[in-house]
Amino acid sequence: MAFESLDFYRIDDELSDEERIARDAVREFVERDFLPRVVEHIRQDGSFPLELVPKMADLGLFGANLHGYGCAGMNNVAYGLVMQELERGDSGLRSFASVQGALCMYPIYAYGTDEQKDRWLPAMARGERIGCFGLTEPDYGSDPGGMLSRAERRGDRWILNGTKRWITNGSIADVAIVWAGTDEGIQGFLVEKDFPGFEARDMKGKFSLRASITSELFLSDVEVPEENRLSGVTGLRGPLGCLTQARYGIAWGALGAALACFDEARRYSKDRVVFGRPLASLQIPQQKLVWMATEITKGQLLALRLGRLKDRGELHHSMVSMAKMNNVDIALQVARLARDMLGANGIVDDYCSMRHMLNLETVRTYEGTHDIHTLVLGRELTGFGAFGDEQR
Repeated sequence: MAFESLDFYRIDDELSDEERIARDAVREFVERDFLPRVVEHIRQDGSFPLELVPKMADLGLFGANLHGYGCAGMNNVAYGLVMQELERGDSGLRSFASVQGALCMYPIYAYGTDEQKDRWLPAMARGERIGCFGLTEPDYGSDPGGMLSRAERRGDRWILNGTKRWITNGSIADVAIVWAGTDEGIQGFLVEKDFPGFEARDMKGKFSLRASITSELFLSDVEVPEENRLSGVTGLRGPLGCLTQARYGIAWGALGAALACFDEARRYSKDRVVFGRPLASLQIPQQKLVWMATEITKGQLLALRLGRLKDRGELHHSMVSMAKMNNVDIALQVARLARDMLGANGIVDDYCSMRHMLNLETVRTYEGTHDIHTLVLGRELTGFGAFGDEQR
């Protein structure tokens, strides 16, 4: 039975024709091409349906809100709706597109040279080149400023050493955007997969994001030419600017997972008969569905307003923190409630709720943990930074 999206506050009425068309095209792609095969990939460890990459490129999903270079040039609300529909399929599907566009294409677009843009962006938009984003390290996640990776200038080249961990698409990427400390501050480098001394190894044993490739990157005296340095930015402003773009997409994407779980729980409770009555006719299941619908609706309004502000150039990164923090949190709670309503059936992969629940445990952690975004908002509201380095 086809997915029925919750739209209790008639948010569709606030969307343009172009925004609805973009969303509906991706919704159809997810229903037709992704959902029938996702189970086979989650039963494997770290498997992504790479055969879908050309179709995703044809839909303009890579760098969708960038302009020129073969990118779709969507507005940010349409882009958000696209991320919502991708994550309704699976967080791994949205992560693939988000990493490609927001974390790899965006820094080239925003901080790269004309030559870098011409070389990489059209090919990445077509899905012919895949990228990954190397910021997090084994000992430095929430505190990226403490990174140990280093780049030393030697003439017209840079020598990179370090390790990056939890890297989506790492082992299949043609280029890695690697952030490393230099004498001038943190800088970004385009490290190509065939550079000597560069290696990517897949990480195994994940309970979460199983339909996604997660890797470690190892750099040992990797020589990177000066023309592969992102010369338009220095310091944490560079990688954090990329993360703001990606977190914006997550704020919408998490709603997609929540919508999938709500739809599944509502359908199941209407069909499941207990004590001679549909489960949905009982008070406690209704209470759970009402809570889900209310929180999803609030999240939809938050995301829509955020998108409109982004399109007007009035976005502040703390607004993205609020939306990412809130929407991922409620999506995880929705997934847990949906799994609960399905009873024993909720733990098998014939149903999507537990898969989304496990994925959202990761989404709650990556690209700024729930607690870190809380502190970002606390600093914005009070003027006092409660991060460790701001208390010293």
